[in-house]
Amino acid sequence: MKKSFGIVGLPNVGKSTLFKKLTNIDITIANYPFATIDPNVGVVPVPDIRLNELTKLSNSKKTVPAILEFYDIAGLVKGASTGEGLGNKFLANIREVDGILHLVRIFKEENITHVEETLNPIRDIEIINLELRLKDLETIHKRLNSLANEAKTGKIEALLELQLLTLIKAKIETGENIYEFAASNTPVLGGK
Repeated sequence: MKKSFGIVGLPNVGKSTLFKKLTNIDITIANYPFATIDPNVGVVPVPDIRLNELTKLSNSKKTVPAILEFYDIAGLVKGASTGEGLGNKFLANIREVDGILHLVRIFKEENITHVEETLNPIRDIEIINLELRLKDLETIHKRLNSLANEAKTGKIEALLELQLLTLIKAKIETGENIYEFAASNTPVLGGK
């Protein structure tokens, strides 16, 4: 089984450094925004001593560990959802991964530039989260437009998806965290 994770954050927060440590791949690390343009990709087997024991117990001929694939994604800046920096490219790369590791800079270092000029981790988290929410809204709007026609035909899957996306859209617009949205709260036609 392979899962992929994108390392995301503002430029110059240490994404490439973390990637290099996780994967042991020698990559360029530089003190300027957008040193990474195309994502660096590294595959890492997950060490698990139990796996060897299972191999012995089952007399397996081959042992295949779980695999994590890491993507060192270009830094995101304020306005990325509208194309600032490498925004659209960055956000397209995020769509390709199963999960994200959000890296935030909390270290003070005069010699390493900060795109916002001051160190403020809370602000930086809010910038990334806002840009991701805005891109999610754009994606949802496009899908809602195409679902509207499908739903008119009475297709149950389209009606359910339309209802769910409308609810998710409302939560995103109010700033709620959709990751905490419980599956048990998913609406069903005719009620909750």
